[in-house]
Amino acid sequence: MSHVATQTEKARAGLLARKRDLFSRLVRIEKDLEAPVSADTGEQSVERENDEVLEGLGAAGQTEIRAIDAALDRISAGTYGICAACGEPIAPERLETLPHTPLCQSCATSR
Repeated sequence: MSHVATQTEKARAGLLARKRDLFSRLVRIEKDLEAPVSADTGEQSVERENDEVLEGLGAAGQTEIRAIDAALDRISAGTYGICAACGEPIAPERLETLPHTPLCQSCATSR
């Protein structure tokens, strides 16, 4: 197996693991949001603030899952690691840090 294929399989495994973690987190967030509201009005205020934070985390998780799914699609299509904007290779260091990124550093910073 070539070095590129090994790196791609490593990326696929990492993306799938991250996706599983995010799904688990989203399930916990959903359960927390469905929990009964406290009868105490002061406590209700704190719970509403907590719910807003949880909803934000849930939205961020869903956004990351979509980005992971798109990266998995690029792996399947054989275009993973190629910048979607300029067509140049994405630096391996960038892919290690942001495995779901569709853009090279140059294109990401120019947007």
